[in-house]
Amino acid sequence: QVQLIESGGGLVQAGGSLRLSCAASGRTFSSAVMGWFRQAAGKEREFVAAITWTGGSTRYADSVKGRFTISRDNAKNTGYLQMNSLKPEDTAAYYCAVNLRGLLTTRAANYDHWGQGTQVTVSS
Repeated sequence: QVQLIESGGGLVQAGGSLRLSCAASGRTFSSAVMGWFRQAAGKEREFVAAITWTGGSTRYADSVKGRFTISRDNAKNTGYLQMNSLKPEDTAAYYCAVNLRGLLTTRAANYDHWGQGTQVTVSS
C-alpha cells in the first residue's frame, strides 16, 4: 500500500521560504507522477505543481510559477516543493499525491494516493 508523508510546513513571514517534503513508500514509483495540491480554508483544493518520477518533467499552476520549484530524489523516494517569495495567499494545507498512471495532470481526481497534509501559514 502506498504511503505518503509530508513534512516541512510551518509559519513564515511574507517573502520567506519553506521546503516541503513528501516521503513515499509501499511500491516502486518509476512510472508515477507526484503532485502537490493545496486547500485554503473555505476553498476548493487546487493544483500547485507536479513532476514525473523519471525524466523530471514538471508542470506548475500560474499562481506559483517562478516562485515554487518541484523536484524529486529517486534514491530517497522523496519529492520536494521549494517555496520562495511566499505570499499570504499561499496560506493553505498542502498535500502531496501520487498518480500511478504517469499522467502529468492538474486534476486531483487523477491522483490515486494522498498524504495527510501539512499546514503552511504566511503572515503579512
